[in-house]
Parts: sequence; structure tokens; C-alpha cells
Amino acid sequence: MLIPRLQSLPRDARDTLFLLAVIGLILLPQVPNLPWWCSMLAAIVLLWRGTLAVQAKPLPSKWWRVALLAITLVATYSTHRTLLGRDAGVTLIVILLALKTLELRARRDAFVIFFLGFFTMLTNFFYSQSLMTALAMLLALLGLLTALVNAHMPVGKPPLAQAARTAGWMALLGAPIMLVLFMLFPRMAPLWGTPSDAMAGRTGLSNTMRVGTIAELALDNGIAARIRFDGNRVPPRSALYFRGPVMSRFDGREWSAPPPFSRGFMPQNLRVRGEATAYEVTLEPVNRAWLLTLDATPAKPDVPGYEIFGTPELQWIANRPISDLVRYRAESFTQFQSGPLRRTSTLQPYVELPPGSNPRTVALAAQMRRDPALAGASTQAFVQAALQRLRTGGYAYTLEPGLYGDDTADQFWFDIKAGFCEHIASAFVVLMRALDIPARIVTGYQGGELNNVDTYWVLRNSDAHAWAEVWQEGSGWVRVDPTGAISPDRVGQFRRLAAQPGLFAGAIEAMNPTLSQTLRATWEAINNGWNQWVLNYTQSRQLDLLKNIGFEAPSLQDLVIVLLMLMVTASLAGAAWTLWERSQHDPWLRLLGQARARLKQAGIDVPEATPPRQMAARLDERFGTSAQPAYDWLLRLEAQRYAKAPGDALSALRAEFRRLAWPR
Repeated sequence: MLIPRLQSLPRDARDTLFLLAVIGLILLPQVPNLPWWCSMLAAIVLLWRGTLAVQAKPLPSKWWRVALLAITLVATYSTHRTLLGRDAGVTLIVILLALKTLELRARRDAFVIFFLGFFTMLTNFFYSQSLMTALAMLLALLGLLTALVNAHMPVGKPPLAQAARTAGWMALLGAPIMLVLFMLFPRMAPLWGTPSDAMAGRTGLSNTMRVGTIAELALDNGIAARIRFDGNRVPPRSALYFRGPVMSRFDGREWSAPPPFSRGFMPQNLRVRGEATAYEVTLEPVNRAWLLTLDATPAKPDVPGYEIFGTPELQWIANRPISDLVRYRAESFTQFQSGPLRRTSTLQPYVELPPGSNPRTVALAAQMRRDPALAGASTQAFVQAALQRLRTGGYAYTLEPGLYGDDTADQFWFDIKAGFCEHIASAFVVLMRALDIPARIVTGYQGGELNNVDTYWVLRNSDAHAWAEVWQEGSGWVRVDPTGAISPDRVGQFRRLAAQPGLFAGAIEAMNPTLSQTLRATWEAINNGWNQWVLNYTQSRQLDLLKNIGFEAPSLQDLVIVLLMLMVTASLAGAAWTLWERSQHDPWLRLLGQARARLKQAGIDVPEATPPRQMAARLDERFGTSAQPAYDWLLRLEAQRYAKAPGDALSALRAEFRRLAWPR
């Protein structure tokens, strides 16, 4: 019913509805990034314009458009406090595109909308450069090209399928040029690509940790990073600790990391042993300055476009927030020690507690000090005593421990006795500090999941973890994961707490437990390929490409030269193809030209504008009945042109021409 009704509409109405549908496709991915009023206003305007097209009613006066534009400007400024910048600019361009449809009267207006649509389509990549966004915009591009081709088609009601085929061929012919520009156009970071908003983090880990925040990440299966180990030499899962922010300041409820450069460039005093593990990290945009590396990494990772600095806490910090997908290599040692071997004043901040906070935990520490079994005990003995309490004291590892108040350590040790990793690590570090043992919290990711499709290890937000480090005389900082004392499977056998799957995912798992995992692994492998070969196609990879084709020490100058050579070659090939196509566009004229050439060989020189009938008359004058077959052929050629003979008649005439004996 709908398709016949659309086909019965006048061409202007049908073309307008198609263009409005394409605009809707362009704007749909922007909805999560736009203010609610912007999305609503754009939808109302597009529906309004579609209704006017179907009902053949006149367009609204310019005062309507002026009023809506004024409302948009006021609302944009109220929302963003500016009319400039990315978010405000995208809001305005979306509304302007929608409002422009209210004055769509002539082809000139349509062209303005086409090019405004192309620009709006590109703004989607300001927020996401994912594979799904690229596929959606490819569909929108084909839609806009179809509308553009359709606007150039003659009067009548040409089918949209015909315009779509032409648009598809245009895109296909342009694909090689696009590929060459993508491969060879110089990347000039950070101008290449569009960084995300530095204030909008995409991962829950940050430089602060309030008890309960990491538990929220356990419900998020979003990908934080992908790891590829060299030679598939993967450490045991229990050793896969990827280091993030290190927390040493505590206000009673929230842990925080000191500014990365406030401590100066203190030495790490890192001591490693064993064999190094080499790997490559593809880090999602975190909008934080820290890198993610496997504990512990002595050498600075090389991240294109960033300067990297080390901290005494074994962190690697970039000179600016990482707001784009980045890839870097690193070598780490899972067996290591760090920090001073003897107690110094630099360790004093790691035993400080807020005055009056967690009094019962402080009392527990005093009780442990008075315990005869721990009299004069070493740090290691106190650590083991605390871990033994966690193993045997009825403590539970859970995502929903209940509501914690201000004295979180007291509530964990004595009241609730349940928590997620940050509850456990925080309470453990508070107890260690109450025992006058330097201790701190390390946040990051533990474990990971192997994607069997592309052999990358995937770190998800649900792998976020918090553990402790305590300082021991003669050893320095030593990792202690108190969560493993309560739930050994969390570290050793890779057991995760997770939210219940949704209805659709639950149904798939009920039918085939492995199907959903296989589908997810396949899709994530495809996304990872997009990340590795498209989003992370850097200048170094461009130069590697030149090296593979024979350049010994390629540079940017070589890259530009190769690009220019290919552009010149493509231009010459395009010019040659145009000349060839021009000579081939009318097979009847080409056949007539071949007949004229045969007459010239026979001594009859006729002008190019001479029709076949006059050519036959000249032939009859010169050769008479001896040229009768050629005479008849020329008359049939003219009949094919002007008498609208069947299309296959030209092929028959061409075949007969090759057999025909022309007079000489």
C-alpha cells in the first residue's frame, strides 16, 4: 500500500520525501550527542516538511524560519554557553540543515541542502569513528549521491533505483582515489583525525577512587584496551595486572593520586628479574594522561604524537590526555620490585590517615600489635595475618554489598563484611597504614579475555580492578591483592562478577550457550581490524609501506612525491579514458566514420556531416552497379538511425560491414 501511494505522488513530492529520509539517516547517529530539544526540533521540522510535500501545501513564510532560527540561537547559547566550538557548532548545523528544507523550492535550494548534508554527515565523526558509524555514513553518502543524481535526471518520474545505480557506480569509481589518498596522504598528528572531547571520559578509571565506583564498571562490557603478545607468549592470568592510576591520598572515603609532576622526577628504583614479556597495546580513548602497561615496564613506551614520562609509582604518563585510539609497544616483567630498600622520609605520605577516621580499624591494628603471636613481627607477617582474617572471617566478594557510609574500612571489617575489589583493597590499605606499614592502592585491569578470532586479548571495563602495594624492608613495594584472599577465583581462575544478561542475550544463551560469545568475538575482531588498519593507520605505517615498495629510508618528502606521481598518473588515465569514452559514446557514428574511411580509400572524399544516403549517391555515381552491396548497406544504416529499427540491427550491420567488399 505504501509503495504504490509513494509512486503515485508528483515527482517533486517523491524526491522531497526521499531527501528528508536521507537527512534523517544522517542525523540519527547524532541524537545521543545533541541536546534533547535539538533532536526534537529537527524531527518536528522534517515531519512538517514531509507533510507539506505530501499534501501539496505551500511552504511557511520566511518569518517562521526567522523565528525558529532565533529560538535555536537562544537555546544553543543557553545549553552550551557559546555559539562556537564543536558541540555548539554541530547543534547549529543540524538545525540549519533541517530549517533549510522549509525553503526547498528550486534545484538551487536542493543543491545547498545536498552540500550541507555532506558537511553534517562528516560531523558524526567528531564523536565516533567506529565501524558502525562509518557504515551508517556510507549508507547516508549513497543516499545523498542518489538524491544528487536524481536532481540532474530529466523531467518525468525516473525510478530511484536508476539514480541509485548511477550513485553506486560513482562511489565505486571514486573508491580507488579514496584508497590512495588514505594510504599516502601525510598524517600530521594531532591534526589528522578528530580527537574526542577531552572532558568526556570513556572509561570509568580515573585519578580518584571512591569506594563503590569500580563496582559500577563491572556492569560495563565496553572495551578498554586490546593486547597482542609477541609469539603468543602470554603470562599466567594471575599475573596479568595492567597498571593504571596509583592512589596514595585518602580523605576517609575517597582515594586520589597526586598530580603526576608534583613530585618531580623521582627515581623508580625498579628491579626486575626473569624474562621480559613483549606486547602491543591498542588503547581506547580514555581522556586521561596515563598509559596502560603490564606490571612492570622499565622502558618508556613510544606513543606517536605524545611525550611520555615516568613516575615513581611505575606509571607512564603522557603530556596530554589520550583522546584518540593509540597503539604502542612495551616490554614488561611480571617479577619485579621497586622503591627504596630502607625506610626513608619519602614513605611517610603512605602511612598517613585522616585524623579520627575509621577508629575501629585503628583499634584493630593496635590489637594486632599487642598480639603475642605478632610481637616484633615483620611486615610480611602482618600482611599474612590480615589476609588470613579475610579468608576466615566470613567476608564475601559481591557487586552489591549495600550502602557504605564515611568510615568505609570500619564498615567492611566489622559490619557489612562484603564488597567489591575497591572495598577490600581500601580496607586492607587503611589497616596496613594503621599498623604503620606504608601502603597504597593501585587501580587498573586484571586478567583479560582471549578473542580466538583475531588472537587479541581484550580488556573490558568489567576487568577493572583495585589491589594494594605494601612496602617491606629489604624488598621495597610488593603487590598484595587482598581480593584473592576472599575470592581466589577472581584472580587465579578468572571468575568475574557480572550483571544478568538482557532478554535477547539471555534467549540466545539459553538456545546456544556459545553462540552469543562467538558472535561477540567475531564482531569485536572485525572492529579491532577497523581500529588497527583504519583508525590507527599512522605516519609510521605509511613510511613502512614505502619501505615495502623499495624505499630504503622513506621520508615525508618521498611520501608526497609518490602521492603526486600517482595523482598525475590518475589524471592522465582519466583524460585518456574521457577521450576514449567520447569516441565510443555513439556506435552508429563510429560505424558511419568507418564507412567514410572506406569511401576515402576508394577515392571518394566526403565531409563528416554527409549522411549515409548522400554517401550512397556518391558511390553510385562513381562505381554504378558494381558497388550495389555497399550502396544498399548505407541505405540500411540510415534506416537504422532514423526509422528506429530494432537495436540488434546495428550489430548485424557491423558484422555485415566487416564482410562487405567495398570498391577500390
